[in-house]
Amino acid sequence: MLFGTTKQTITLFGGDDMTARFTVRAAFMSVLFVLFAAAAVLAQAPAAGSDFQPVVGQPGKDVVWVPTPQTTVDKILELANITPQDYLIDLGSGDGRLVITAAKRGLTAHGIEYNPDMVSLSQRAAAAEGVAARATFAKADLFESDFSKATVVTMFLLPDINLKLRPKILDMKPGTRIVSNTFTMGDWTPDASERVENCPNYCNALFWIVPAKVDGTWRVPQGELKLSQSFQNFTGTIGNTPITNGKLVGDQISFEAGGVRYEGRVNGNTIQGTMGSTTKTPFTATR
Repeated sequence: MLFGTTKQTITLFGGDDMTARFTVRAAFMSVLFVLFAAAAVLAQAPAAGSDFQPVVGQPGKDVVWVPTPQTTVDKILELANITPQDYLIDLGSGDGRLVITAAKRGLTAHGIEYNPDMVSLSQRAAAAEGVAARATFAKADLFESDFSKATVVTMFLLPDINLKLRPKILDMKPGTRIVSNTFTMGDWTPDASERVENCPNYCNALFWIVPAKVDGTWRVPQGELKLSQSFQNFTGTIGNTPITNGKLVGDQISFEAGGVRYEGRVNGNTIQGTMGSTTKTPFTATR
């Protein structure tokens, strides 16, 4: 490296006739010229990331990027039964196509993506489609993000990532709809699944509804209602009578016991509903 501008003489090869002399000052000025020229080129270059184009298979924090086929995007939104009143959050939003498609259908949608270049790309695409007010994106870590206010959560992640996120998802408000492109949630079986037609790859949409938490002992006029829950299904007894066909759809609960049909809604530590097959009478359980 060269420092300062003190004039010094350097002799090459030695000898009187083979001596080539130059100064450090001249060399330093040449370096400055190169640096100024490079700065001029950089000043005229496009803003960082403005010409970024994603590459299939490019590495990310937890997964590589593979785009969701548009046919699968459409099926995911169809399976989620979206309405303009929904707030959708896409975990690992990639190039933003699902968020943008949802916004074009009237939803407010938000994408969480770790790669800042992908976030910028998505923001530009949303602006180009005229939905930037409803389609927003943030550079963030999925495991450090709060997506509890979503009514619909979508994802295209690997099974082990889904499993790590599962406890957080199960703590969301009962009735929240979850749709995954292709990959499962372990032993939490989907409430529905559909194969996507005219799709080149990753063509399965898996759908869950976050169930209310009913595990434990409840007080009912007949004695005790004891429930043992496994996601959206449960078994148990009411008094000494075994429960069959125990099912949760969000906060909606139904089961049968002794030939009697029970239906109701779970609200925290209270279940209110009806019992009976033809003549229905009010039914309340507290925990």
